[in-house]
Amino acid sequence: MPTSPKRFLFIVQGEGRGHMTQAISLFEMLTAAGQEVVHVVVGRSSRREMPSFFQNRITCPLTGISSPNFVADKNNKSVKIGPTITHNLVHFSNYVQSLKMLNNIVKETKPDVIINFYDFLGGLYNGLYKPKAEYICIGHQYLAYHNHFPFPNKQGFNKNLLLNNNKLTAWGAKKLLALSFAAYPEDKKSGVVVVPPLLRKEVMKLEPTEGDFILTYMVNDGYSKEIESWHAGNPSVKVQSFWDKKGMPNPHRVDDTLTFHQLSDTMFLQLMSQCKAYVSTAGFESICEAMYLGKPVMMVPVQGHYEQACNALDAVQAGAGVSSESFNLTKVIDYLPNHQPIVGKFREWTDRCEELILQELLG
Repeated sequence: MPTSPKRFLFIVQGEGRGHMTQAISLFEMLTAAGQEVVHVVVGRSSRREMPSFFQNRITCPLTGISSPNFVADKNNKSVKIGPTITHNLVHFSNYVQSLKMLNNIVKETKPDVIINFYDFLGGLYNGLYKPKAEYICIGHQYLAYHNHFPFPNKQGFNKNLLLNNNKLTAWGAKKLLALSFAAYPEDKKSGVVVVPPLLRKEVMKLEPTEGDFILTYMVNDGYSKEIESWHAGNPSVKVQSFWDKKGMPNPHRVDDTLTFHQLSDTMFLQLMSQCKAYVSTAGFESICEAMYLGKPVMMVPVQGHYEQACNALDAVQAGAGVSSESFNLTKVIDYLPNHQPIVGKFREWTDRCEELILQELLG
């Protein structure tokens, strides 16, 4: 351990909640270890607001900047690769200004280490501006370099796109920390360090119970139509759901057994600890939270989002639950009697998180 604290700057992708909750966990882990996080920069798109739970937990200066992001279809469900490329090219001048803003922040704060939570602009900044600070990347996506990582079949183009995205975010990185659902065999050729998920301490303090409702979360609110459609045919099943749909009341009660909530870290975790099953678009972080709490999971990869298809396959392999092409909750209800608990094994892995990550960042 160094005798003087290191100064860290975070760059966080603001798409979904996963990268932000990872940043909160590492922020608190580093500060508890006597280190200093001098600034957090969040890459944002106009279609998402920065959640209040993130702003409340990050106690250092916090700045949002315009950053490349995915474009969804007109129903706000699937990812469209062509329009995504076009949109980001059209807005390239905005990203140039973001790079300049980020460079000014780096010059003012003089960090020793820049940590990027999978934001494209972070990789561009490090590759083009070549700051003196060490550049380290953290994300489940980097596990794709490991020779044991499972890829969906017959999607060569999308696989190459994911790997190229990884290269962009990690341009010039000194180290890649690959967050994983489970320990992987050593693979020195991969160039990645496999580490446990960055779970928040609040998750570890919860005492889970088995309630009578299913909890759902969708990164794109267009999937709410699927939930409402399923609910119309199964009105007796209680469903609590989280979204970030703008202009809607909070909560939005469809009826006595279906309610939509705006994102809230405390309520989300409370309901997660009490649900009988968790159904979500196939991000990484909330799946890990469910696994830690012993909740069976059904993952619905966002259409056209290859990374989520990989996440779902990897999580199923780790024993989290099942995957589905839609929010047909009947599938997870049918799965529940067959779920094999893995909570003990998963907790053993996640309990090593602080030890392994601080060793990589401070050792």
